[in-house]
Amino acid sequence: MQPEKQHARKTLKQRLALKNTVAKEFLSEFLGTFIMIVLGCGSVAQTVLSRGGFGNITTINIGFATAVAMAVYVAGGVSGGHINPAVSFAMCLYGRMPWCKFPFYAGAQFLGSFAGSAALFGIYYDGIKSFAGGKLLIEGENATAHIFATYPAPFLSPVNAFADQVMSTMFLLLIVFAIFDSRNLGVPRGLEPVVIGLLILVLASALGLNAGCAMNPARDLSPRLFTALAGWGFEVFTVGPHFWWIPVAGPMVGATIGGAIYMVFIEIHHREPDLDLKASPNTQEAEVKGSPRAQGLPETA
Repeated sequence: MQPEKQHARKTLKQRLALKNTVAKEFLSEFLGTFIMIVLGCGSVAQTVLSRGGFGNITTINIGFATAVAMAVYVAGGVSGGHINPAVSFAMCLYGRMPWCKFPFYAGAQFLGSFAGSAALFGIYYDGIKSFAGGKLLIEGENATAHIFATYPAPFLSPVNAFADQVMSTMFLLLIVFAIFDSRNLGVPRGLEPVVIGLLILVLASALGLNAGCAMNPARDLSPRLFTALAGWGFEVFTVGPHFWWIPVAGPMVGATIGGAIYMVFIEIHHREPDLDLKASPNTQEAEVKGSPRAQGLPETA
């Protein structure tokens, strides 16, 4: 009887397991982005709704960076853990992923972000409703819309805001390319998400003042759309003024530039391993490779 039950369980698992690679990657990116939004924006929600009693800008930066790292740990082994359409776009643009996968990756990321926003709203529903006497405000000291999406500082012009998003995402992709470049210093396998989390932490700490350092179209547009539908109103698309498109278009441009900079300044100048050994004959590796044993020749006394 027991072997039959185990056989039935294995059969059920086999029936549920997806065979299509794109479908697996879609679910992976959906779940990864969902995790990033719930835990990342959750760190913002805790700080805002407690009026600083249970958090501050430091806990937000650390919380969001750690949320990204955890999301990449969950999704990385299946889809690469892009959790960002700008990252997926750059991967396709520079030949690291086929273009046919981009719509599925981006769709999963936008949907995961929207679902994560809905889940977070449900978790903090009572807190959000009671924060401003039942009002859902976009601006002012009792605003709660910025829990979900980013909004520009009062002094920020549209041109400066666009440059901010381009620059921050440029650094993001430039360093992501370096992290996964096996011919650079590299990162020990399994620690890539930790390093990416540190990257998000330093970017948010250095470039977050102007507009919250979104660097991710899905992280900003889907939560903004959710707030528009959940009661804040479609004014979320007009404040700024009309800031909403900048965290969508800016990161795509920045990702393109960041990938290009890394390839032009670093990647195309890598030497092939054999050339490196020939150029450095005094190194231990070159000596070993050039030894009679390595060449299949008998050693002399």
